[in-house]
Amino acid sequence: MPETKERRDAAGTDARVRHVAVIGAGFAGLCMAIRLRRAGIDDFTVYEKADDLGGVWRDNTYPGAGCDVPSILYSYSFAQHGRWSRSFPRQDEILAYLRRCADDFGLNAHIRLGTEIVSARFDESEEVWRLRTAAGDEHAARVLVSGVGQLNRPRYPDIPGLRNFAGTAFHSAEWRHDHDLTGRRVAVIGTGPSAVQFVPEIARQAEKLFVFQRSANWVVPKPDREFGRRELTLRDKVAPVRLFLRGLTYVRAETVIYWAIRGGRLAKLAEFAARKHLEKQITEPSLRAKLTPRFPIGCKRILISDDWYPTLARDNVELVTEPVGRVIRTGIDTVDGVHRPVDTVIYGTGFLATEFLKPMDITGRDGVALQDVWKDGAAAYLGITVPGFPNMFMLYGPGTNLGHNSIIHMIESQAAFILGKIREGGVHEVAQDAFDRHQDRLAAALRGTAFAADCNSWYKNAEGRVTTNWARRTLTYRLVTRRG
Repeated sequence: MPETKERRDAAGTDARVRHVAVIGAGFAGLCMAIRLRRAGIDDFTVYEKADDLGGVWRDNTYPGAGCDVPSILYSYSFAQHGRWSRSFPRQDEILAYLRRCADDFGLNAHIRLGTEIVSARFDESEEVWRLRTAAGDEHAARVLVSGVGQLNRPRYPDIPGLRNFAGTAFHSAEWRHDHDLTGRRVAVIGTGPSAVQFVPEIARQAEKLFVFQRSANWVVPKPDREFGRRELTLRDKVAPVRLFLRGLTYVRAETVIYWAIRGGRLAKLAEFAARKHLEKQITEPSLRAKLTPRFPIGCKRILISDDWYPTLARDNVELVTEPVGRVIRTGIDTVDGVHRPVDTVIYGTGFLATEFLKPMDITGRDGVALQDVWKDGAAAYLGITVPGFPNMFMLYGPGTNLGHNSIIHMIESQAAFILGKIREGGVHEVAQDAFDRHQDRLAAALRGTAFAADCNSWYKNAEGRVTTNWARRTLTYRLVTRRG
């Protein structure tokens, strides 16, 4: 296991200048660490604020938690996993996979658990990054790599009276497993990717479940199933079979699903399939109307589920589309004056996806704060680096999220780009003109996509600009990151 909290505390401030400091021990941070080790670079440390690795797959343990990317694609290309139990991987299997990768690639000695980085300042005189932890310790590195990603800070709704509630309230990313929902009156605020997974699970326990929906999402069938023993063995032991299935799934994502979010005929076909899915599972006209989206498919993340609609049709479940007015001690009031008494509130309201690298205080050349540079929205060259912040790189940064394929493919491209710059040595800083050209190309690619359509999504910042997503194929991203 990684070094213990006790060993870390005893170490205190470390005056040694490391070659590389990586922040975060999720999929991105571990990928960077593996690439460094395979390149023969062992002078690095991965700083993880929690007491275990895993990132989003450590934190999100709500009932039914899993990934909406096919399992055959949800592993590193250099550490392909053939023993997923089903078509779409569950949270516990993904976390076990990441722990196994840390063991197999000898990363544990490089990971400092329970070490939250709160600030990083570029020291121009020494050309190093000075890091400070929440405990007040200081560390230094020539190269700084952020692997914190986009989905690491829970977002709570801005509703009056949240603190007045006398019952139990928690976010889906901070699930209260000690709180038994059996026989309770439960309110779920939010109907995004997390809610579509945990609501069907808790509906079987609750006496009454109110699901508060701001806007309906597009939902398509989920072709999920468990694999039999023979199929598992074939996927695991016969590499050509696994590679063929992985390649086939990747090509489908890069063609059919990609063009569905670009608009045009395939988007219309996708919407048609989603409408048929809704019509088949919801027969009551008024409920079906509430669940029919008013924006193009792909504007928000497309949800994949076979049990979401049947759950909302249950006798003990009520879909509430009236806006929430306030929370009081005994429950929730909607703006139409209706009070719904509940003893538990669960926030399925996602993450602060557009607030990249917050709450860390990152300071580059001339004392410039990164959040000041990003005051109008986060942006980075290839989503990786920013002018004025030498030798600072990001994994899963602005403009690299996907709506059609596995983010692991993007992370591997970014890690390869960063490794190339590290191998070059010296101080790398992207030129302003290269940065500007990339932003212009990205903005042009986003125009006309479903991402930029008229809907309120976590892809957009407060001003309505898409700051999270890549709008072209992942293969294109692989090629442009190789060119540098």
